[in-house]
Amino acid sequence: MNLQKEFEERIGYEFHNKKLLTQALTHSSYANERQINRPADNERLEFLGDAVLEVVTSDFLFHEYPQNPEGELTRQRAGIVCEQALAFCTRELALGKYLLLGKGEELTGGRKRASILSDTLEALIGAIYLDGGLASAKEFISQFVLNDLEHKQLFFDSKTILQEIVQGKGDGELHYQLICEEGPDHNKKFVMEARIGNTAYGQGTGRTKKAAEQEAAYQTLLQLKGQGDQDNGGNTCI
Repeated sequence: MNLQKEFEERIGYEFHNKKLLTQALTHSSYANERQINRPADNERLEFLGDAVLEVVTSDFLFHEYPQNPEGELTRQRAGIVCEQALAFCTRELALGKYLLLGKGEELTGGRKRASILSDTLEALIGAIYLDGGLASAKEFISQFVLNDLEHKQLFFDSKTILQEIVQGKGDGELHYQLICEEGPDHNKKFVMEARIGNTAYGQGTGRTKKAAEQEAAYQTLLQLKGQGDQDNGGNTCI
């Protein structure tokens, strides 16, 4: 099974026009290296998908939260469609595995870069919209972006939520410890550990310390809720 067929099965949507799927997964670095004429990359599809995502998300929030005023709905929408939130949504899809990247982006960790993943997700939404219409795009967004918002909110606001929990319990001060960092300056990997007092909790990995801290806070929240994996050894540097 080729990768695109595998990806279609993962997202539960089969493209009528396979070229749209290829374009959605094609980063500009890949097109530039191969001197493919535009619009071979996914930037135009990203533009379209961004608009479709905003409309579908706005419609969802409008009907799901009838008591919320305009300002609160705007805040909620911004949190759902921001780069970090969309990149988190791509984890379920393993989207990075299917990207067409140039060698430079490949070598500098492009398959895990939040900006590339979020842009590609929007491009994919745009491609599904063109291929199957608004109903198909809405179904995809509902399944992979608007699903389990409470759990996703836990990740988006993990550091704030954890800080509030720690302050409320009074078990000690929350701080983040750098476990290690590796890689060249253009492709750093940081591993941070959340600690409450002298007790170590979740670890997180990221291209920046801030991103690693957020993951560490999220893993700590899962542990405190009894859902976390106590073995975080997979995040340690080699």
